Formats: sequence, structure tokens, C-alpha cells
Amino acid sequence: MQTFKLLPELFGDAGMAEIFSAERTVLAWLRTEAALAEAQAEAGVIGHDDAAAIAAACVPGNIDLRRLWEEAVNVGYPILPLVRMISAALPEGPNGRVHYGATTQDIMDTGLALQMGEALDHLAALLGAFGDGVARLVSGHAGTVIAARTHAQQAVPTTFGAKMAVLLAEVTRQRERVADAARQVRVVSLFGAGGTSAAMGERSALVRAGLAGRLGLRTTEVPWHVARDGVAEFGVTCASLAATAARFAREVVDLSRTEVGEVREAGGHHRGASSTMPQKANPIGCEAVIGMSGTAGALSSGLFRAMEAGHERAAGEWQIEWYVVPLLAELASGALATAADVTAGLRVYPEVMRANLGAEGGLIMAEAYMMRLAPALGRERAHDLVYKAAHEAREHGRELADALRDVAGPDDLESLGELPIPPESYIGDAGAICAAALDAWRNQHGRNQHGGNQHRRSEHE
Repeated sequence: MQTFKLLPELFGDAGMAEIFSAERTVLAWLRTEAALAEAQAEAGVIGHDDAAAIAAACVPGNIDLRRLWEEAVNVGYPILPLVRMISAALPEGPNGRVHYGATTQDIMDTGLALQMGEALDHLAALLGAFGDGVARLVSGHAGTVIAARTHAQQAVPTTFGAKMAVLLAEVTRQRERVADAARQVRVVSLFGAGGTSAAMGERSALVRAGLAGRLGLRTTEVPWHVARDGVAEFGVTCASLAATAARFAREVVDLSRTEVGEVREAGGHHRGASSTMPQKANPIGCEAVIGMSGTAGALSSGLFRAMEAGHERAAGEWQIEWYVVPLLAELASGALATAADVTAGLRVYPEVMRANLGAEGGLIMAEAYMMRLAPALGRERAHDLVYKAAHEAREHGRELADALRDVAGPDDLESLGELPIPPESYIGDAGAICAAALDAWRNQHGRNQHGGNQHRRSEHE
């Protein structure tokens, strides 16, 4: 019986669960063993007939998964029993050429490279859907005025679109990181027991290149059995993607507080309901994203321990990856997919945003008043004058504009001009910020569409 994991069960991503399923993991090993035999035949290490027979035998139907795991417990690793099952399906001759000159970690690491590459492609697609949802919010609310908040307090006016534009720029950078990580992890592993390829002989480099080409991976001349920085980069990328999704989720949670009420997750019968408080509609999607992100961040630290592996083979550090890597991928994909769903159904209330701008009697416009006075008074004197008026307004529940009229001299009032200053007149470059973020996202999307496949081919050639 397997441990039940409630969070991914409710909010996980089926696509990523499939990539790291037991069946797909074993299939990656089988693909590696088959491609190894074919590459060895091409290099003249084994015969072509033997290679063809081995490749034909490297199919899931020849693997008894229950017995594979049972025997792996005794061996400590699953490749020896896997190879024995493949060999048992072959006649005399080719049955002695399976896994020829390779070691367990060659097969498992190459299979992992295939899975991590596929996982990053899947994460890129989920990130694209999330980014498109954020881009719609940027475009639709470029002029929707809202209070910018610093230290959780109202600061100056901005727009909801500009707020989301900062997130969209982050998502755009994350897309580049995913592409970089995908290139880094798609590397073949085939260096034998001690990392010298001694068992493969003088044709080892040729075989390694042939294996890489058949699997769509890059070849390398330096082993990475104990150099786990690439795996750690994969894990950190997953945790970082989840954290970006969580930053959006946290924003939604905070803005949907009863006392704020500026946005809300999509509604539905009993969505976010409480078992005891009938009025509740909790931001359950965002809560799940935050939970997955927090878990991913904690899990990713284990991969730095895995990087401590010593000599030419780990002694326990490698096993950290077996547990952590699939979970990190699952958490990242669940966070991105759930965040994308939230963007699609997010309810935005511009009228509440506008009303909240006046929550403290116009104190949110204090900087605007200060900057109107600064040319005549200098910034420091202007700051002190508005500070005095803000204190008066807060202490006595007055409007800031009225308090300014009382504390300012006649010349100061002339500098201030018409009062009060409307919030929408003090949003600075909000529109340009939205346009720039949208342009960067759309241009990058176009580059990925038109140049991605060509880039992938050039890596494999």
C-alpha cells in the first residue's frame, strides 16, 4: 500500500504524475538499454543482429514490475533485475550483450535525463498558460487604479495591470530559466563503473555519442555520476517556478481579505465552503499553490545534500534524488496549473479598488502633494509640511487635502494648485510598464514558437 498524499491528490497535475510514474520510469531505462545496444552495433562493439534483438526485447511486456521491485530491494538498485529480465527474453548470444560495458547509474541517470527534459517541457507549457492568464490581467487592467502597498500599508496609487506586469516580467524570466535548465539536464551518462569507460574500450566516446543522438540528448566527455549540480538545478527550477506561482497566489489571498475585497477567486457551488460557516468562500486554489510552493522550497534543499556525493559513486546521497526529484516536479506542475486556473476565473472589482484609495482620507496621495511642493520648497521642507498635514488628518479623521489647506501658507497653497489631486493622475509609468511587460512576454512566446525546434535539433547534431 502506498502513502496517500492529499495535496497532490487534490491539486496535482496528471501530466507530470505520468512522466514520473513507475511505468514511464522503467520505460526510460528500457529505451536507454535499447539505444545503447544500437549505438554499440553502429560503433562495432556488438553485432547488428544482436542489437536488433536486444532492442526488440526492451519492451514493458518483458518486465514484471512486481518482481522487479522485489528483487531491487535485495540488490539495492533496479537495473540488475531489469537486465536479467531483458536477457531472459533473448536467445543465446544476444542475451550476453545486454547492458554491455555499462553500469547501473549510466542507465538510471540517462533515463532521469529523459524524464527531467520531458518534465521541463511540460512545465514550460504550464508556465505558458499561467503567463497568458497573467498577461490577460495586465492587458485588461492597465488603467484600473489600485493602491500600491508597501509594508502591507497603502503607499501610492498604481494600477492592477502594473501590479500584474511585475509578475508577468518574472514569469517571462522563468521561461528563460526553464529553457536553460532543459538544455543542462538533457545530457547522456555512459562512463561505466568508475567513470573512465574502461569496460567500453576505445570506442566509448563513439558509443556515447550514438546513445545521446538516439535519445535526443547531448553527449559529454566528462562523467557526472557524482556531479549532481544539473539535477540540483532542475530541482531549484521547480521550486522557483512554484514560488512564482505562490507570489501571485499570496497577492490574491491578501487582496481578497474581507476588509480589502478587491479580487476574489472564481465562485461555484460550495467552492471554498466551510463546514460550519455558511458565508465562507475561501481562496482554496491559492492556498493550495502556497502549500505546494512551501513544500517544494523545503524539499529542494535535499538536492544540495545530494551534491555532496564523494569519490566516484554516491553512498546514500544519490537516493535523496529518487524521492525528491519526482515530488518537486509534481509540486511545481500542480502549483502552475492551479495558478493558471485562478487567473482564468479571477474576479476583479475596480470599484472596490477605487473606494479603498480613500480609506484614510486621501493619505495615499501624500507623496503626490509633496512632489508638487518640492520644486518651490525643496524636498525636505515639502516632506515636513505634508507629514504635519498627514498627522493632523490621521489624528482627527480629516481629509488630507483639507488638513493641507490649514497647515500650508498662501505661497504653498499656490504651489499645490487644485486640490485634491485625483489618484489616477499619479500613476506614473504604469501604462508603459504594462506595455513593456506584455511586449516582452509576447515576443518571447514568438521566439519559442519559431526557434525552439531548430535550437533543439542543433543541440543534438
